[in-house]
Amino acid sequence: MKRRLLWPPLTNNQLKHERLSKFLALGVLAPDCISSSAYGTEQILIALLPAAALGAFVLVLPITGVVIAILVLLTISYRQVVSVYTKAGGSYVVARENFGPRVAQIAAVALMIDYVVTVAVQTAAGTVAVVSAIPALGPHSLQISVGVILLLCWGNLRGIKEAGKAFAIPTYLFAFVAGTMIVVGIIRQLMGNLPQLDPTHNPDVVIGHSNGFVMGATLFVVLKAFANGGSSLTGLEAISNGVGAFKSPEGVNARKAMLIMACTLGFLVSGVSLMAHFTHASPYKEGFPSVISQETRQVFGYGVFGNIFFYAVQAATALILYTGANTSFNGFPFLASFVAEDAFLPRQLRKRGHRLVFSNAIIMLAAIALVLIVVTDSKLDALVPLYAIGVFTGFTMAGFGMAKHFKRGGGRGWRRKMGVNLVAGTTSLIVVLIFAIVKFTEGAWVVVILFPVMVFALIRLNREYRTEAEILRSLDSDKLSAGTKFSHHTVLVFVDVLDLASIEALRYGQSLRPSSLRAVHFVLDTEHATRLQARWEATAEIVPLELVDCPDRRLGRAALETIAREALPRTEVTVLLPRRSYSSVLGRLLHDRTADRIARIISRVPNATATIIPFDTGAKIAAVERRRRGLSQPRSGAVPGDLPGTDLHASGAPSDLHPSVPADGNGNKVLAGRPNGSTRNAILKYAAPEPPMTALPICDLVSGDACDVQGRVRTVQVGSLGGSPTFNCEIVDSTGIVVVQFYGRKSVAGIAPGRLLRVQGRSLRRGGGYVIANPDYQLLSAD
Repeated sequence: MKRRLLWPPLTNNQLKHERLSKFLALGVLAPDCISSSAYGTEQILIALLPAAALGAFVLVLPITGVVIAILVLLTISYRQVVSVYTKAGGSYVVARENFGPRVAQIAAVALMIDYVVTVAVQTAAGTVAVVSAIPALGPHSLQISVGVILLLCWGNLRGIKEAGKAFAIPTYLFAFVAGTMIVVGIIRQLMGNLPQLDPTHNPDVVIGHSNGFVMGATLFVVLKAFANGGSSLTGLEAISNGVGAFKSPEGVNARKAMLIMACTLGFLVSGVSLMAHFTHASPYKEGFPSVISQETRQVFGYGVFGNIFFYAVQAATALILYTGANTSFNGFPFLASFVAEDAFLPRQLRKRGHRLVFSNAIIMLAAIALVLIVVTDSKLDALVPLYAIGVFTGFTMAGFGMAKHFKRGGGRGWRRKMGVNLVAGTTSLIVVLIFAIVKFTEGAWVVVILFPVMVFALIRLNREYRTEAEILRSLDSDKLSAGTKFSHHTVLVFVDVLDLASIEALRYGQSLRPSSLRAVHFVLDTEHATRLQARWEATAEIVPLELVDCPDRRLGRAALETIAREALPRTEVTVLLPRRSYSSVLGRLLHDRTADRIARIISRVPNATATIIPFDTGAKIAAVERRRRGLSQPRSGAVPGDLPGTDLHASGAPSDLHPSVPADGNGNKVLAGRPNGSTRNAILKYAAPEPPMTALPICDLVSGDACDVQGRVRTVQVGSLGGSPTFNCEIVDSTGIVVVQFYGRKSVAGIAPGRLLRVQGRSLRRGGGYVIANPDYQLLSAD
């Protein structure tokens, strides 16, 4: 399913190619910031019109001017952030480096809230643009928003580079068409022929009818409008959070992109507010048509060209708003990975998935955003109050953190830089307080309450991780010395049935060379125990079977009593627990995890160790099915008997415990330099490339002949030969594996796991495979 939905997986060596040029990075990371110009002015008017009436169209300009001034201040601060901290993480990394990891969780929570709400807000705003162009879709706004979030999730699971190519176009398209609308509108206003709307006679517009300018000038209304306008600055931190996505040099490229993004945002925000001042475009109760769509209509009219440009603006607006949500899908996974690396979030968020992206974080972000969209019914007005607190808290932490950085580090012009960042942090903190007060009853209370709860939860999770790590790192000298004094080693194999899984566990127990080896069965069913004993005596009597009564059916208690009986002085007890793994979901549902539960109990007992012996039942079932269909040899060149040392008839009983197929030093069966079936299936074709026409397939090697082979380095190892170091590496192609040895060397520059390598030398048969000693070699590009 992953291959069909996301395309074939990528390998680790391809990770460095998943970086973005300045052009692509700006397209991927800037939409959240630039697209906010599509609704920032509208949010200011929503606060002003009910109180200030037509005076709102005058007040919108100075309020926008204050927003632009803050934009300039924050841009200067964040250009310093990306210059100093060239690793993704933004304000979180700044806070962590300057205030410590615990205080940094304030920034982490702020950014996580920002990212989640960004997905919901940008998607809801994009849907407004769609229904502004096609009003008939208005009743389906929620379904449209949900579908877009799922589509963005899918696109990002495919990988950041692919997402960048798709999402860069809307950024530049919107900047062009919106900029054109603003320029043409200003020209028409100067010429005196720009139409003006009359919102006072529109029942769909909420507008006051008193002395509007006086009412609108009240402090609370102005602060509320300013708080709404602050949403225009959301996404400004995106480049600093995703600076790791830039090609080298990351800091320089991110600094340039930051300046371009801020200038574009400033022009668009001020231009849309100016057009609102000229045209008196007003927000509607239903949320559509949007202010920017009304401005476009007034600027270009209803003619053929006007209709074409109107739909072009709406399409570009919808696209950039939707792709603005994509900024979170790029930034949130990087942030989550950093916080998880510091042990404040689950470690699963550090893992890269199928396409070298942080899949777990992407899926989690999409899931939470979907819940938020559904709860608010995709209403933009209900989402904006949740927005700016997280955004400006991140700005606050970044400003104060950079101020402390320059104060501590000094350097040229440190006082000026510290002052700028101190002002930026203080201003952002004031905005946070304003937003929390004036928007508290409109939904901001959710964030005000959730914020400290999340910070406490992250710190509590970190304490759990630290406690576990301290226990695992602690070295008890008494226990270490006691480990060398064991004179007896008793191995117990807990068995439920006599099958291949139990036999593999018994074989492993024999390889440990114990003083005593016994099989133990806990009697839960007398008849079953009798049948097991009878079959044991007929098949495996070389290892004694011990039946242990378990009247209360508590396996954990019975296991502890059995181990306690063996825990004699100077005796180590090892318990082997066969665990059968199943390939299908149904198989896992049909079987429990008894081995894991018993292992947890045994691990608490001194001088006792529990070892789980996995057995791939699914692979054996597949082998049986192949034999039933008359296929004597598996596909892809696998030799008979997929698992070393075992065979299986349709009855499921062991028959051939010592197959005659040659084996290498690790016990893996090989045939003419070709890996066995299990190994071959594990080395998928994207990790073991096809040999080029100019190279010899590894499976065709002949002992003593000169050869020229090409493949991917699978493992590297340093050994010794006659007291001299030897550097060994395995090269694999789609046909087999060969070992390359460099005598007298501890390392070879450039040769590392995952690197594509071509070697020329003479192959020699050794054991079950081939070795090429001291060859000529070429390091090839991963492409």
